[in-house]
Amino acid sequence: MNNFIPKQPKSEPFTIRIDKKKMAELQKLATSHHLSCSAFINQCIDFALAHLSTPKE
Repeated sequence: MNNFIPKQPKSEPFTIRIDKKKMAELQKLATSHHLSCSAFINQCIDFALAHLSTPKE
């Protein structure tokens, strides 16, 4: 039987300034999805990067 070994996700502290209204909305959405604000924002960033279109030259 394998043992469960919790691992800390690789992350790095990063500080940004964000509009108070946006932060309140992010916190509300994170809570409604039962996520920490950090986890929710990371998923938003992942989604945005995956769907980012590159400009045509």
